[in-house]
Amino acid sequence: MKVAIVYATTTGNTEQLANAAAEGAKSAGREVNLTTADNANPDETLAADLILLGSPAMGAEQLEDSMENFFSGIESQLSGKKVGLFGSYDWGEGQWLSDWSDRVTAAGANLVGAVKAQLSPDDAALEEVKKLAAS
Repeated sequence: MKVAIVYATTTGNTEQLANAAAEGAKSAGREVNLTTADNANPDETLAADLILLGSPAMGAEQLEDSMENFFSGIESQLSGKKVGLFGSYDWGEGQWLSDWSDRVTAAGANLVGAVKAQLSPDDAALEEVKKLAAS
């Protein structure tokens, strides 16, 4: 089983979640492609059995720019795909992740989970994203 993990990070918090996801997938015997949104190959990502996407909340609860650009480019091709989301936020309740989840579902994807961490991920968030990647 192939797992594509594509993320954007600004402070390193979402990168911590991405690395934990990669660890979880590898420990479950999955083949992992871990990359940043600005370097990700859309075709390779869409060919994976599980797609995990991560982004910090920016501005008014929006995706980070490189993730927005990447996600917008594959959004119309997500129908039937297994997709999980993760990311970090600073203030508010993490509305960006709910909005992003709605977009994934509206695209016809099977949303398998969403993990958020306020600021630096705690042990619970890291374990949750590991489990998501191993599913």
